Amino acid sequence: MENVTVNYWAIITGAILSMVIGAIWYGPLFGKRWLEIVGATELDLEARKQMQKSAGPLYLVQFILTLFQVLVLAHLIADTRIAGGLERSLWIWGAFVIPTLAGAVMWTNEAVRLKRARFLIQGGYQLVMFIVFGLLLQFWK
Repeated sequence: MENVTVNYWAIITGAILSMVIGAIWYGPLFGKRWLEIVGATELDLEARKQMQKSAGPLYLVQFILTLFQVLVLAHLIADTRIAGGLERSLWIWGAFVIPTLAGAVMWTNEAVRLKRARFLIQGGYQLVMFIVFGLLLQFWK
């Protein structure tokens, strides 16, 4: 087995981009709908302050998990002769991310319309991220 090389700057950049895109995705793009899904309102300032207080450590954990995710994806992309980075990313998204997300969303006590909205918002974000990761890792070697 030959050694595969990955670009660690691309991995770090991918993790940073996930945070930036997530802020936009769950902010101006789908923020109001997301607040409704999680049971908060824009006017509920106290709940928002409480959520923001506990968010700092969670952002760090999410960043570390995303670094790991992009690192593994980088190795999978680098170790292939069959599929490019984008194609491999989309297969992984479709085969692992979406079924896992669907299972997590299906088994909640939320109304069906909230389940559907949660799935579409989260699945859409993951799709965008896997496209970004795949392109980044495919072309920045």
